[in-house]
Amino acid sequence: MTEKIGVLGKKTSQRTDVERVVVTPLPTVYGEFRAYGYVDHERGDEQVALVHGELGAEGVLARLHSECLTGDAFGSRHCECGDQLAAAMRSVAAAGSGVVVYLRGHEGRGIGLLAKLRAMALQAEGLDTVEANLALGLPVDARDYGVAARILGDLGVRSVRLMSNNPRKREALVRHGIEVAEQVPLLIPPCESNITYLRTKRERLDHHLPHLDALAHLTS
Repeated sequence: MTEKIGVLGKKTSQRTDVERVVVTPLPTVYGEFRAYGYVDHERGDEQVALVHGELGAEGVLARLHSECLTGDAFGSRHCECGDQLAAAMRSVAAAGSGVVVYLRGHEGRGIGLLAKLRAMALQAEGLDTVEANLALGLPVDARDYGVAARILGDLGVRSVRLMSNNPRKREALVRHGIEVAEQVPLLIPPCESNITYLRTKRERLDHHLPHLDALAHLTS
């Protein structure tokens, strides 16, 4: 029976939910990384952690990045996701070590790609990102970070310096057994296409985005 991974990286012979299946070098435009590939047997998702340098156990610079095809691959200006991913990888490379856990199955805060596109269509008609999800009968945020905690545990990480503006992400990691030693802001300059979206994240989803205060002139 294949060994599986618990929250703190301990191997057991009993089947659990996350299995590491491959590690390979991955040179990128941001620097040299190693890609750790995992299977989440509970949800059926394939996950990847991008590791730069040698990780310690404490205070590891880390980003938990929710999959966003439109932002990460297509360069959408509706959100700041693609820029955040690039900034996180640059920061990890500049620091000399760290990890970016890329979380598939998190598209549209967990509602899926097509539902996200439907929500974006409603936002184009005047709803905000929270109202759009609710109008579709979907949760505002359906993401779960348990798999991320298990991946960090497998990598030997016990505490992180978390690159995120989202306090709920920090709370979720702590709940799953990973200490957050520091929350590191990941602030991306907004544009006219995403300023309303970002303000909604701050006002209705409690994201820490203080840089928006100086941008009252921008509208979407």
